[in-house]
Amino acid sequence: MDKIFPQEAIDRQSLNVGCIETADLFAALSERDRKFMSAHAGIMRLRQGDRLFSGDEKAEHFYMLLEGKIRIIQTRPDGKEDETACFVPGDTIGDFDFIRRAAYNARAEAVEDSCLVMFPGSGFRMDDLASEDPRAVSRLLINSILMMNSRIKQNRKFIVENLPGMQELRRRSYEDPGTGLLKQAFLDDELNSILEDPTTLFMMKPDRFKILVDTRGHTAGDEAMVRIAAVLKNAARRRGVGWPLRFKSNETGLVLPRMDGVRAEEAARELAGTIAALDPVPAQNGHPAFNFSVTVSWAVWPGDEPDWETLFQNNYALLLSTWRAGGNRIIRYGSAEPGNV
Repeated sequence: MDKIFPQEAIDRQSLNVGCIETADLFAALSERDRKFMSAHAGIMRLRQGDRLFSGDEKAEHFYMLLEGKIRIIQTRPDGKEDETACFVPGDTIGDFDFIRRAAYNARAEAVEDSCLVMFPGSGFRMDDLASEDPRAVSRLLINSILMMNSRIKQNRKFIVENLPGMQELRRRSYEDPGTGLLKQAFLDDELNSILEDPTTLFMMKPDRFKILVDTRGHTAGDEAMVRIAAVLKNAARRRGVGWPLRFKSNETGLVLPRMDGVRAEEAARELAGTIAALDPVPAQNGHPAFNFSVTVSWAVWPGDEPDWETLFQNNYALLLSTWRAGGNRIIRYGSAEPGNV
């Protein structure tokens, strides 16, 4: 038996139900099929406190909220109730349950006077629509299966990515174990969410690092990298946003969003100065103390280069060529001559 609403709740003429065509369920259908579905939708009005559907009721309709507010209330085993969702105009309600032809596991009620589009409209059943246009309904059902599969995958991905254990594993997969800096893979995977106009890319390479490793051993080199990494982490932390990175071997970097060229030049000098001020590695076994210095190349996206990959590769090449030429310099991508630190 079709759901029965108060007589005054249904008004098929008061609003254009064409907006039902924008629902995800109809997105992949042809224009003709969408028009057919829209023609079999209806308008529903609820007063504050009216119930849209109840728990355990079979989902034979779904809704698009045009005006007002609808809340979903779930009853716990102990009898207490929780509000699990609140829908506002533009939201679709119950389409997933409708696709599965399942029973609702909660009730929905109007928080305030509300107006909704209902599909199928009052007096229509899916069986009626199938008799009238079996091909359109078949295509709808196929689309609903695809949509349901997509929803399941999205929900599974959301759940997995937000489990505390999975978040920790994901973080560790991006973290360089020696320094705690982020690996370049993080930048490759998260670039779209990181870039903001303007974003500055700093790349750094310590000078004379091979001398340190050859005279003090790899342990001394590892300890030096930890100290340099701390400078990068602190720089990002002070600004409230930023990503300190380790690229290859002893090459590191820092990506800072919302930083223009003027501030970036100051930041580059600050980074180089802070690293140069690190306590020297003490003299040992006849080898003199090792004083830190660093070569820095930096670039601003998109001003210096609109294509990030080109900017990254060219800035890296600039870093290496400047370091090989003697290092201990700061240079901006695209500049003619490097400047002394």
